Amino acid sequence: MAGFRDEGEGVSAQTEEECEQDVGQRFLSDRKDIASWTTAPLASDVTITGNVIADIFAATTGTDSDWVVKLIDIYPNDPSNPTMSGFQLMTNAEIFRGRYAKSFSDPAPLTANQPTEFKFSLHGADHVFQKGHRIMVSVQSTWFPLYDRNPQKYVENIMKAAPTDYQSATQKIYWSAQHPSHIELPLIGEPPTLK
Repeated sequence: MAGFRDEGEGVSAQTEEECEQDVGQRFLSDRKDIASWTTAPLASDVTITGNVIADIFAATTGTDSDWVVKLIDIYPNDPSNPTMSGFQLMTNAEIFRGRYAKSFSDPAPLTANQPTEFKFSLHGADHVFQKGHRIMVSVQSTWFPLYDRNPQKYVENIMKAAPTDYQSATQKIYWSAQHPSHIELPLIGEPPTLK
């Protein structure tokens, strides 16, 4: 199980200079509110073509939460090419608002601290993770300012949430036989081998 905390208000922001230096995901590497899993370097190319599915089992101490899942291609460290050395290219990503776990037409609060399955599409991909690269999956509970903030507390209309509705919450991602969080990749050819 991996855990992280969303402070309800706080998100890391980049300066313009940081954005110009790194348009990938590398700037998020040290954040404590993101859980991530990374393969060893790939021993051969891995091609995916089709719909990527996130199937996560998660819980929150609040009654609503957002789940942002990203699939990332990590380039090898290469001192001769500092621009791309360790670059983290987001190939697929999507956000899922917890209130819609059971129905998009009838949103409902989550039960605090109860593992719930969230299965959603990260959309289609046509990408080759090259030999020597690594594959990373990351999960976070905010994508602000791209998406509005979730107060971490169920309210009828997030757009009308009062400042007092926003609260801190701790998110947990489960990865066990009972709660097998995973990503479904549409692999073409042989399954990947690692170095």
